[in-house]
Amino acid sequence: MTTITPSPVKLFDPASLEKIAYESVKSIPTKEPNDQYRLGYHVWNYLKDKRGTIADVVKQSGARILIPEQTAVGIIESELKKSAL
Repeated sequence: MTTITPSPVKLFDPASLEKIAYESVKSIPTKEPNDQYRLGYHVWNYLKDKRGTIADVVKQSGARILIPEQTAVGIIESELKKSAL
């Protein structure tokens, strides 16, 4: 039995919506890493479609965050402002 070298991972461009969305939620503490990915995905959908508010995104994601929702909303909004979005 042989082992094949895994394929290299291609990182997102720093200016892409995906990278901006996931970076905006990386400092939010969650119960499990998957909760953070789920939240990042919902932020990406928000950036792509511009429907609703960030508060709606946090609530609809169903992510189990370990801080109050309003605090998470503030963190996400400030990170998005840093990215000029």
